[in-house]
Amino acid sequence: MIVDKKTIHKVANLARIAVTEAEIDALIPDMNKILTFMEKLNELDTQGVEPLIYMNTEENVWREDVVRQDINVNDGLKNAACHNEAFFLVPKIIEK
Repeated sequence: MIVDKKTIHKVANLARIAVTEAEIDALIPDMNKILTFMEKLNELDTQGVEPLIYMNTEENVWREDVVRQDINVNDGLKNAACHNEAFFLVPKIIEK
């Protein structure tokens, strides 16, 4: 497939991207290179190759979530500019 100005305009319209005529002249060779590369990939034999979602096959390699109290409320509020006995007080920013 060969990319021309009409194709660039169509893709830009679908992507809701504004492009100038100068940018189009630069995009045509770049898009053609990308499509040539994709055509090369289509030549590869991919029978028996499972599609990848992630680069490794391990699932959920994170630690288990454990609830713990590392800091108490008084220590957490110690450096707050304004607070009451249990909460930070911040200025109201949403108006009705």
